[in-house]
Amino acid sequence: MQHLERTPEQQSRELPKLSLIYERHPQYGVDLFISGKEGANDLNLLRRHGTTTVVNCAVNLDFNFVEQPQVVSDHEGSVYGPGEIRHYKIGLIDDAGNPETQMVAGHYILRAALEQILPDKPSYPRRERGSILVNCRGGRSRSVAVVALFLHITLPDEFPTLDDAVGFVRLKRELPENEWYKAPKPVLADTARRAAGWIRMIDAAS
Repeated sequence: MQHLERTPEQQSRELPKLSLIYERHPQYGVDLFISGKEGANDLNLLRRHGTTTVVNCAVNLDFNFVEQPQVVSDHEGSVYGPGEIRHYKIGLIDDAGNPETQMVAGHYILRAALEQILPDKPSYPRRERGSILVNCRGGRSRSVAVVALFLHITLPDEFPTLDDAVGFVRLKRELPENEWYKAPKPVLADTARRAAGWIRMIDAAS
C-alpha cells in the first residue's frame, strides 16, 4: 500500500488548537501559548484564555483582527484600524533562507510585545496586558524555535541550553516524538542557537 504523507493541515489538526507552554513567566507574569493558524484565528478561544497579544512567526500567513465595520479603507476588500488583539509579526520562512539577524529580531519582537508600554490615547484602545500567543502555520516549527529561544535566554537557569528549551516546548505542545526531527526544522534550530550567542552579546553590551 502506498504511504501518503499527511498534509500540514492534517498534521496541525492532530495538535491541540492552543497549547499552554509556560504558565506565569517569572519576569512577565503572563502565560505563554503556541498555536497554529486555527488557534490564532479563533478570537473567542484567545479571549477565553486571556490572550491580548499575538506574535505571528510566519511570513506567508496573515490575519485580520479588525471588527469595526466603520474603519474600512478606500481600497476594495481591505480593512484597517485597531485590532481586537495586539498583533506583531516576525515573518520567518519554515526552512533555510532566514538571516540570523531575523531570528535575533524575532526574540526582541517577542520581548517588545511583553514590555512595550502603550500610551493612554484613543488611537491605542488595546492596552490590556494578558497572555501572549506565538503562532505559525502549523504551530510546530517556527513558533517552537522562537519560543524555545525566548525561554533559553530569559530563563537560563531553567533552560541552560537551547536544546533543553526545545525539548520542553515539544512536550508542552504535544508534538509526536516521530516528528521531533522536523519540529522545529533543524535549520531553524541552528539559526536560533546562533542567534542566542548574538543576543547574549547584545544584552551584555546594553
